[in-house]
Amino acid sequence: MGSVRLPAQVQLFCALLVAPTVSLHEVEAVLAQTYGPIVLRTPPLPFTQTTYYEREMGPDLSRLYMAFEPLINMAALATVKHTAHRLEALWSTAQGQRRVNVDPGYLDLAKVVLASTKDHSHRLYIGDGIFAEVTLRYRQRAFQPWEWTYPDYRAPATLAFFQQLRELYRAQLRRPVPTFTPTLYAL
Repeated sequence: MGSVRLPAQVQLFCALLVAPTVSLHEVEAVLAQTYGPIVLRTPPLPFTQTTYYEREMGPDLSRLYMAFEPLINMAALATVKHTAHRLEALWSTAQGQRRVNVDPGYLDLAKVVLASTKDHSHRLYIGDGIFAEVTLRYRQRAFQPWEWTYPDYRAPATLAFFQQLRELYRAQLRRPVPTFTPTLYAL
């Protein structure tokens, strides 16, 4: 019989879609204030994989990823997702249309996990109206997509980001680093 053990803390990251009318510097500052110092980020790149978000957010969206220094408890992912929704409202129009999409997730040595409000056959309910999916798995020394992995998570630049983040995370596990327990902020 196996023994029950607490899992290791995990590396928090956010995938962002940002409309050109929003200051990326401001978004980064608010996310760093909310989740902790940014330890790794990608440059903003044109988001061309789908037009799904254009109706709400407009054209010429940028995609970028950023990770934060404090490790988190993986059980906090639902709370992090709710906080992300509140943050999105900071940049929404008066009609409630988002101009920033904040999709949090976490990385551990074996996988990349995304939080979602939508259920699907490959997602598990984690509480408070939030589901989680393993979108990338680590095997043969690289992150590999599943059939359900979004196209932008399959892109070589994205896979390189997660590979680099995994190395940073691995180093963090070897040394004591402050952990972060997110709470729902009254924004």
